[in-house]
Amino acid sequence: MDIGAKIKELRILNGLTQEELADRSELSKGFISQLENDLTSPSISTLEDILQCLGMTISEFFAKEEDPVQIVFSEDDFFEKVDEELKNMTEWIIPNAQKNIMEPIRLTLKAGGQTYPDNPHEGEEFGYVLKGEIIIVLGSEKHRAKAGEAFYYTPDKKHYITSKKGAEILWVSTPPSF
Repeated sequence: MDIGAKIKELRILNGLTQEELADRSELSKGFISQLENDLTSPSISTLEDILQCLGMTISEFFAKEEDPVQIVFSEDDFFEKVDEELKNMTEWIIPNAQKNIMEPIRLTLKAGGQTYPDNPHEGEEFGYVLKGEIIIVLGSEKHRAKAGEAFYYTPDKKHYITSKKGAEILWVSTPPSF
């Protein structure tokens, strides 16, 4: 860990100059400058004094930083499952999304393909047809959607999606616990 750089970052975040931090911690501006440039190391008690002025404890200062949260995902991150029998490919485009409120997938149906019939459950389902045309089967009801159209339903009946000529959709569901 680069102690000097981290102290400088905290000082700037607190809107303090080196001189202001030095005054508050009863040190010299030169010492703060040397510390931030890694030309000297503070004793534990001096570090405690500096950190107290910056509103932080030693344990917080040395706590391991959490890995940054991934925001953007590429095809390298996707997990895919191909079902030859039902003629579909499901791509989980956000890894481990089942722990999130939404679980987005990209579903590709070959001609005559369909999803596995799903039993009624809690939650909500939304989709956007990227290519082709689909039929959403909800119990005994059938709803057609084509490229450029969206669908939304509560999955309170047995349901599945099928396509005569093939299709690709972006499908987002919320797990039953939400």
